[in-house]
Amino acid sequence: MTLRLFDTASRTVREFVPLVPGHASVYLCGATVQGEPHIGHVRSGVAFDVLRRWLLAHDVDVAFIRNVTDIEDKILTKAAAAGRPWWEWAATYERAFDDAYRRLGVLAPSAEPRATGHITQMITMMQKLIDRGHAYAADGNVYFDVRSYANYGALSGHKLDDVHQGESAGQGKRDPLDFTLWKAAKPGEPSWPTPWGDGRPGWHLECSAMASAYLGPEFDIHCGGMDLVFPHHENEIAQSKAAGDGFARYWLHNGWVTMGGEKMSKSLGNVLSIPNMLKKVRPVELRYYLGSAHYRSMLEYSDQALADAVAAYRRLESFVLKARERAGEAPKGKWTDAFAAAIDDDLSIPKALAEIHGLVSEGNKALDAGALDTAKGIAGQIRAMLDILGVDPLDPQWERPQENSGAVEALDVMIRSALQRRQHARADREWATADAIRDQLTAAGIEITDTPDGPEWSLSEAARVRPERDAAAATDTEGVS
Repeated sequence: MTLRLFDTASRTVREFVPLVPGHASVYLCGATVQGEPHIGHVRSGVAFDVLRRWLLAHDVDVAFIRNVTDIEDKILTKAAAAGRPWWEWAATYERAFDDAYRRLGVLAPSAEPRATGHITQMITMMQKLIDRGHAYAADGNVYFDVRSYANYGALSGHKLDDVHQGESAGQGKRDPLDFTLWKAAKPGEPSWPTPWGDGRPGWHLECSAMASAYLGPEFDIHCGGMDLVFPHHENEIAQSKAAGDGFARYWLHNGWVTMGGEKMSKSLGNVLSIPNMLKKVRPVELRYYLGSAHYRSMLEYSDQALADAVAAYRRLESFVLKARERAGEAPKGKWTDAFAAAIDDDLSIPKALAEIHGLVSEGNKALDAGALDTAKGIAGQIRAMLDILGVDPLDPQWERPQENSGAVEALDVMIRSALQRRQHARADREWATADAIRDQLTAAGIEITDTPDGPEWSLSEAARVRPERDAAAATDTEGVS
């Protein structure tokens, strides 16, 4: 593996060399659990899950930390408006995010720390910053002195005169450039004791404290959406390095999911929640769609784009299933060199998918020609590559439940009887009868493939998907209580 990644900090593609050989440490900014997850929220989870799978496939031990922001202004505001405790509101939507990640096949993180569980580490970091002259306390608040850190703006390219933190002036803030590490307690809000007064943490402080707590003062990769470059990640770097930590060595950022050219967000009202999306398509199809573009590019959502991605995935899935039905089980093999080169090139998924689709064409030709061993080998290669992308059709998470074996046997007897009648009709040149039998089977969701060894049947894609969708519709409930 010669993995090269685009590092936002240096604005160059750099070869990935882990701090500790054979071990990669990765921190991903996770969810602020204020509401139902939508596809814009989970794109980063899917994108960097591929990175993790590629490292694991090369026997690299990966410590993957994805945090939960469970205390934040929006959480408090929404919980109060709903008349619910803030902690219950946060826990409800934390479960919703966990379910979304799970249903999309995102590997569980090595640890998933909550901000409220790391107040002690935050206090320690603030004390270091105050002792080093990079932070100050005022009226129960603690602020980071931006001008005290000479490299501020290096990640985002912001110049000091253009910096706007996007937060209120705050009591005792010396300079509008400064950002809040600790917010003084307000009536009715949760708070924790500190040497500078009761209060709650600022968003930026949370991630720095949790990253260093789990990955150490210096680690390999920090990931997140491009909307976090400024101010969140810029501020993380400033406070962590000012406290004496080396912090992240590579910075990776994924593009937005957009609608009409605008970033998907709750404030725009253009939210496509995961539960609603999974009424339209299967989880594996949604994952394929979210992971099909290059992770750094914008993903413009439309129903047609989703449908195109679903159709593309079903072509891959159909070949793998047909190969298994006709050639037997195809264990995962080895990816192709072209696929490896694409993934090593800054996770270039479109190039990787082009390789996979090209190989599927070869596999279908092999099936048509009766070259079953060749088709089986190709299916094993394709499974290996789709596994890296998290969408192997034969992964137990995605493989559809097998019907009752007795019912399958009965169905097979009935269909083969019909096929035998069709064969006799063709032998007697009764073409209308033969075509009518085939049309009846097709209408019932049965696909017929004529092979050198005789006709074979399989369920059509629509017939396979229908029971799962019917079951999902029967069990779906609106919202989360």
